[in-house]
Amino acid sequence: MAEPLPSTLPTYPQLDYYLTSITEDIETICWGCGLRLILPSQAPVFKCGWCGAVTNKNSSQHDSRSFRWRRFRDRVFVYVVIIFMLFVICGGMWAVYPVVFSISVFCGAFHSVLTCILSVVTMSMFLLAAFKNPGNPPTLVWGSYPAISRHDLDNYTFCHYCKKPKSPRTHHCRSCGMCVLDMDHHCPFIGNCVGAANHHYFISFLISAITSMIYVTVMSAACGLRVLPALGGRSFNRPRGYMSKLDIVSVIRAIAISITNSEVLLSPRGLVLIYLFMASLSVEIGLVVLLWQQLCFIYQGKTYLSNLSSQKEEETGGEKDCLNLYRFFGFPTSALRYFPSFCNSKKIHRK
Repeated sequence: MAEPLPSTLPTYPQLDYYLTSITEDIETICWGCGLRLILPSQAPVFKCGWCGAVTNKNSSQHDSRSFRWRRFRDRVFVYVVIIFMLFVICGGMWAVYPVVFSISVFCGAFHSVLTCILSVVTMSMFLLAAFKNPGNPPTLVWGSYPAISRHDLDNYTFCHYCKKPKSPRTHHCRSCGMCVLDMDHHCPFIGNCVGAANHHYFISFLISAITSMIYVTVMSAACGLRVLPALGGRSFNRPRGYMSKLDIVSVIRAIAISITNSEVLLSPRGLVLIYLFMASLSVEIGLVVLLWQQLCFIYQGKTYLSNLSSQKEEETGGEKDCLNLYRFFGFPTSALRYFPSFCNSKKIHRK
């Protein structure tokens, strides 16, 4: 006799079904050597096993419509800097040298020669840094397998702007519209990139400009104090004990009142002296900070861009030591023995 069927059927767990795509390998061509590569479909960045060229699928050419605007902006900055330097030179000679020559003819002639030397050196270094090519990367053969040996393009990338290979030490500047070897940064005040070919001129310009600004600050202050009338009926040429008895606030107040009541300093010549002192002091502070930053990067064997991208030490130019400064400024290796021993000793750095 057959058993009766159960009143309820057994329930089974509900299964969820998902559609998944199966990744397949794709075939592409290496831009460096022209060989065919088999890659996973989800590989945005890959490196050729033969020539070492790196391909980034995500990199694309950005809009370059603002290139003309950047070039126009840079040229305006360059002309403004040139006009400022010419004003400092000409205005300083017009405002300072009547006072200097009133002291003695030798003093006036000495400061005239010194001014000419500083002006010529500063203007020359600025023009070389602004208008010299910052450095083109070397021309390489690429795209053909027979001409490309193994690892010839190791870690090279392709520049979509210049349509040519770009070494790890090369960066493309969209303001200049070119690839620059050992690019440090793009400086709008010189309207040019700072690279391997003009980095020396840029550092020389900073040093000469700082020296010139210090000279302008000292001369404008000395001439201003010389033509400044007496403070409260008294002259500056007083014993030191007289100045030590005055409060600092009283001295500053007396100087401000003397400048306000002075017909000499409120004349065009006096206003130029005051402007030269304030402008040169502010400019030299900014230039000192920039020079210190540049020397620190050179000491570390880096550039500003490589420091931002946190590249490895072997990709940024060598060891961290004072020898990097000597090599940058062109000191021969044989001359290093004449420097103090602490400069030649190797330093310990934390990596």
